[in-house]
Parts: sequence; C-alpha cells; structure tokens
Amino acid sequence: MKPSAKASASEAAPPDSPLLGADEPQPFELIEGAAGSGIILVCDHASPRFPAALGQLGIPDRYLGDHIAWDIGAAGVARRLRERLGADAVLANYSRLVVDVNRGLGDASAIPAISDGVLIPGNLGLTAAEREARVLALHAPYHAAIGALIGRRSAESRVPVVIGIHSFTPRWHGTRRPWHAGVLWDRDPRLPLPLLAALRARGDLVVGDNEPYSGRHTADYSIDRHAESHGLAHAGIEIRQDLIADAAGQERFAGILGDALEAILADASLYAPLSPVNPIV
Repeated sequence: MKPSAKASASEAAPPDSPLLGADEPQPFELIEGAAGSGIILVCDHASPRFPAALGQLGIPDRYLGDHIAWDIGAAGVARRLRERLGADAVLANYSRLVVDVNRGLGDASAIPAISDGVLIPGNLGLTAAEREARVLALHAPYHAAIGALIGRRSAESRVPVVIGIHSFTPRWHGTRRPWHAGVLWDRDPRLPLPLLAALRARGDLVVGDNEPYSGRHTADYSIDRHAESHGLAHAGIEIRQDLIADAAGQERFAGILGDALEAILADASLYAPLSPVNPIV
C-alpha cells in the first residue's frame, strides 16, 4: 500500500490563547497522506517540547528528554510508517507533562503533579483558568484536528482506520518488561487480532495482547474518543523504547509494522464502521 501522492505537511491556525507565542510551533502537526487515504496514525506523545511561557515546569534538566515527558521514538516510527502506508498522521507538538492529550479532562493525570516519581512543580496549585488555558491551547486543537480529518476522509472516500503509536519503558518500577511491542484494543477485534497474529508469526518478537498497557483502560482516550466510540476500526501499538531510540531502530520497526499491516489493511471490512458505543465528542 504505497502512497499514490506526495504527502504534504500542514498546521492549524494559532490557537486563541496567550500560552503559545507567535514564533512557537502549533499544537499539532498534520501530515496528509495519499489521496483517498483510509488510514490515520495518531501520535499523542510525539514531543518533549514545553511552551516558552511555562519554562520547564520546574523540572530538572535531566528529565526533559526522559520518558515522563514524551514517548521516546514514537514520532520517528509514526513518520516512517505513515510514509510506508501512504497514511495521514497527526502528531502532538508539546509534552504530555503540560497537558496529556491522551487523557480525558476529568482524569487527574491529564496535568500530572507527579510522573514516575518525579515531582512536576509547575503543575502544582494551578487555577481553573490556568488549566483551561492549557486545554484550549493544546488539548482541544489536537482533538479537533483528528476529528476534522476523520470527517473529511469519510466524506472524500471511506471511513478511515485509526492507529495510535506509543512507546513504553524497558523497565517499570524495577521490573523488566519482556515485550518488544504490544497491541492494545477493547471491543473491536477486526484490526488488533490479525495484527497480533502477524507480528507473532515472525518468531523474533514477544508481543503483548493488551500489554504492557490495556486498551480497556480509560488512559486510552484518543482511540476511545475518535475510533472506538464511533465504531471505527482501530488499534493502539506500543513499542519498547530501547528498540526505537535511534533512527535505525525506528526504521526497523516501521518496516516490521508496515509488513504486518499492509495485507491486513487491504480488508475492505475494516472501513465499514460498527455501531457507535457511547460516542465521545
């Protein structure tokens, strides 16, 4: 499933918020794929960037590029896989420590006070207005962009498949994680089960079924909001960070996923939505 048209990058108009300066990147990056693309990749934790107005949120320098700030390697895999599949991609441009776009706004971890044992001083004691400013500047535009893209692609050609790209740490609270990758899902098996089978059939990967995180948990907000609740075929993909920390690893895993997904995504039944389940808007 090679791209039939050159992809182009585009961005939204600046949000109506003082949080981002005119010279700062927009809340998200939208990369358009081939004409008639039926695949949308979302990368919620693509960047460790902080708005200049917030400084470093009081976080010591050694944590700024750490996993608490972003999903290491995920953006590189998403970009390469997007090119391989001719897909659209939406990547968040700011750190999840500012506001986590993969969390509902009622979730306390959407603006975390602590992450993996690291205190986030700039997130303590926020007023309702300060929290709202982050939502309006970063969270709302990102999700509006995904929703608009789904609507446009659905009108132009066919209802798209949505795939989330994330990464996870090799160890968690002192315990080694044996998986090379994981496939996350809940009620709709159309994409995740064939993907699990294809990845495991290689024989050189340990692939978790809803491991190390579960698609049945509420911390899977982007997929829940844009795909599952509207009946779109979908899957969340988690890749161990030490395997994709550099360009070579990202290229390798994009190839692995591309090989597995190309045949699966040829199934026309994936592009027929199921009955929506409590749509989230």
